[in-house]
This record gives sequence, C-alpha cells and structure tokens, in this order.
Amino acid sequence: MALSRVVASLARGVVASLALAGAVAQAQQVLRVTAIPDESPTELARKFAPLGQYLESKLGMKVEWTPVTDYAAAVETLVNKKVDLAWFGGFTFVQANVRSGGKVVPLVQREEDEKFRSVFITDAKSGIAKLEDLKGKTLSFGSQSSTSGHLMPRSFLLAAKINPDADLKRVAFSGAHDATIAAVASGKVDAGALNISVWEKFVTEKKVDPAQVKVFYTTPAYYDYNWSVHAEMPQALQDKIKAAFLALDPATPQGKEILGLQRATKFIATKPANYDGIKAAAENAGLLK
Repeated sequence: MALSRVVASLARGVVASLALAGAVAQAQQVLRVTAIPDESPTELARKFAPLGQYLESKLGMKVEWTPVTDYAAAVETLVNKKVDLAWFGGFTFVQANVRSGGKVVPLVQREEDEKFRSVFITDAKSGIAKLEDLKGKTLSFGSQSSTSGHLMPRSFLLAAKINPDADLKRVAFSGAHDATIAAVASGKVDAGALNISVWEKFVTEKKVDPAQVKVFYTTPAYYDYNWSVHAEMPQALQDKIKAAFLALDPATPQGKEILGLQRATKFIATKPANYDGIKAAAENAGLLK
C-alpha cells in the first residue's frame, strides 16, 4: 500500500513537471521586444515592424512589440524579464546590467555604435559657435537616461570645464532626440544635444533646415546602442537571435529595408566590456545609482 502511494505521488510529480515544462515551452513561443523611447512612439513602431517580421521568420516564433513610456521602464522590463529583447543605449544597458547584477547582457550592436557621436545644435543666428559659448545660455538634453542625448554630452561639457548645472542659465530635458531638435528650432532653448544619427536623419528627410539650425560641436566617438537580453534566456535562443541580426544583408531587399530603418550598415557582435567607458562616465557624472 505504501509503495502504491509512493508510485502515485511520483506519477503526480511527473505530470506536474511535464505540465510546467509545457507551459515554459509555450511561453517561449513569443519573443517580447521593447526599446528605449528615444523617438516618437509611431516612429519606433514603424522602424520595428519589418524587423519583427524578419525575426519571426528566422526564429520560428511570434514576435511582439512592447512599447514603454520612458527609459527607466525599458530597463525595468528586461531586468524583471517582462520582455525578452531590448534596444538600449549604452547608458541604459549599463543601468540594466548593474540593476540585474550582471544578468542583462548585450548581443549585437550596429557597426556605427562602435564609434558613435553626439552633436550640439543651435539656431544659426544665436552666436553660439563653441561649447564655451553655452555659459549663461539654455540647453536641452534628451532623456535623463539617454547616452547620446545626456550622459555623453554632459561628460564632454564637464571635460571642457563647463558644469551644466552651474554655468548654464537653465538645463531642460526634452525626453527624446526629435523633441530636442524641435525645442531648438522653436526657440524654446538656445541649444540642444542629441544623437548624431537622428540629426542626420532629420537633415536627410528635410525635417530640419541646417541653414537655420546648425551643428556647432560634434563629440569624440564612444560605444552606444545595443540589443540586449537577460542572461537566463536559453543560450540556444540567444544564439539564434544573434545569428539573425548578423545575417542581415544590405544586398537583399529585406535586409536593405531593415538596416535602413535601423540606420545601420550591418550588425556586429558586442560584449559588456565595450560599455565600461560609459559606466565610468556615468559614475564620474554622478548619474549611476
């Protein structure tokens, strides 16, 4: 009798384990993806749509776009495994990596992100021609957690012996790179700092006239954006995601469209150590909590 109870108990355990495994397998049929909101929600969704379709075909699973309201939410959703794949700036990756105890890891970055830059812009008639001219002026950064729209521009200002909080008349945070351009173009602020690729996109698409709003300073290069996952994602799935990004080819119509929307020539593998400089800059600026 005792033996039969043991057998029955073991059987129930096996059934429960199989049910749990089935639930996990079912959950892994959907890849949830998010990104820092460094542009408008509609633009982010437009850029992601063909990439999502491509990943579905490569991974054999449904891919869902999960928008977030701010940079901090992007960090928390991946740290807490509410999404599986996230597009981070260098600083948000560092924040997520620190918050997770090193369990958020980068998979790939655009080739451009090895040597990324920020630009400082101003009205062409402002008289601002160099960083030192910002003293006593108003300046807009993007999001407080933005690498290219806040952390690195602030870092280069500090290196030039300019303390934004003490030497400028006022510092504002627009929340996104396109909003920074709008703030400068409308005269709400004297100058702005933003991601160089968004600036170049706006110029190319004639959404801003460089004869009226000009770049007066371009920063030195630094590492920036990447696609990151949680380290607890099965290694096989991590490898498939990485391979899918690395396989994007501008010589194919699909690859050309996706890479164009991502403002990338190609994707390359990356590693946590590439962002040590970003981490040091954040610590020096007192921005890493």
